[in-house]
Amino acid sequence: MSDGEWAFHERFILAVRAPNGRKPSNHRLVLDGIFWIARTGSPWRDLPEEFGKWSSVYRQFRRWTLAGLWEQIMEALNCGRVVPMGCR
Repeated sequence: MSDGEWAFHERFILAVRAPNGRKPSNHRLVLDGIFWIARTGSPWRDLPEEFGKWSSVYRQFRRWTLAGLWEQIMEALNCGRVVPMGCR
């Protein structure tokens, strides 16, 4: 992922982060792993080790899904006229 793409996604990730006192993981690497899964259609267990443990990447994917991260990102893309649709 390019630096510009990461800059776009990072603000959403930081906004949904739970303040639990734990050291944050490398969110950029986790997001790259999630995008690899989406692009290839591979099962989570086939995620290359370069992205970290598949179970950790999947767990973060689930947290972000439950927090509504993907909907927020899609709405921002729609409002930015990247995809021509109305926005609130």
